[in-house]
Amino acid sequence: MTTTTLPDRDPVARTRRSPLPRIAAIVAALALWWLVTSVLTGPDSLLREFAPQHVPGALHALYERGVLLADIGVSLWRLLLGLLIAVTIGVPLGLLLGLHAATEHAVAPVVQFLRMISPLSWAPIAVAVFGIGNQPVVFLVAAASVWPIVLNTSAGVRAIDPGLLLVARSFGATRRERLFSVVLPAIRGHVQAGLRIALGIAWVVLVPAEMLGVRSGLGYQILNARDQLAYDQVMAVIVVIGALGFVLDSGARAVLDRR
Repeated sequence: MTTTTLPDRDPVARTRRSPLPRIAAIVAALALWWLVTSVLTGPDSLLREFAPQHVPGALHALYERGVLLADIGVSLWRLLLGLLIAVTIGVPLGLLLGLHAATEHAVAPVVQFLRMISPLSWAPIAVAVFGIGNQPVVFLVAAASVWPIVLNTSAGVRAIDPGLLLVARSFGATRRERLFSVVLPAIRGHVQAGLRIALGIAWVVLVPAEMLGVRSGLGYQILNARDQLAYDQVMAVIVVIGALGFVLDSGARAVLDRR
C-alpha cells in the first residue's frame, strides 16, 4: 500500500511560518540604512553620525550612564497609566454610545470634533493645567488613545445580533445580566482591536509628549542627546523606541489573540 503526500495548499501560511523572509527584510533594511548614511553621503556629512555601526557603542554609553533602562521604565509607566485611563473612560463611553442610539446621535458631532484634534494640540493646555511633570504626558497619552477604544467599542455594540438581546430579554434577564452575559462577550473582539490601535497611537504620541520639559523618558533623552551633539545617541534612542514599539505590539497581539 502506498501513501501519497498532499501538496501544501496554503503557501502563504507556510511563508509566514518561515523566518527567512523576515530576516531578509531586516538585513535589507540595515543595508539600506548603512548605504544611505555611510556610502552615499559626503565625508563631512552629519548623516554619518546616524550610521548603524555607531548604534551599539551609543547604547553602551547610555547604559553605562545609567539612563537607558531608567528612561525606558519611566516611558513604559507613563504609557501604561495613560492607557488605563483611556480604557476606564473609553469602554463605558463606547457602551453608552452603542446601546443608546439617541445619545450617540446627540453627541456624535462633539465626538467627531474632538477626535480629529491632534493630541499634541492639547500640549499647551495640559502644561498650563497640570504643570511640568508626569501629569501632562499621561494626559496626552490618554487623550490620544481613548478614541480608538470608544469607536471600536460602540461599533462592536452596534454589530451585536439583536436576536441575542431579545432572547436574553425573553428569559427575563435584567439589564445588568444582558450587559455582562451578552454585550461584553460579544464585543470582546472589537474592544481588543481598539486596544491594539490605541497602544500604537499612545506609543507614537508618548515620545513627543516627553519633550514638554520633563527630565526623564525616551523623548527627553532624544532632546538631551541632541543638545550634547551626540547624534549617535539620538539614533540609538530612536532604535530603542522602534524596538520597544515592535515588542509591545507583538506582545499585545499575542495576548489579546490568545484570550
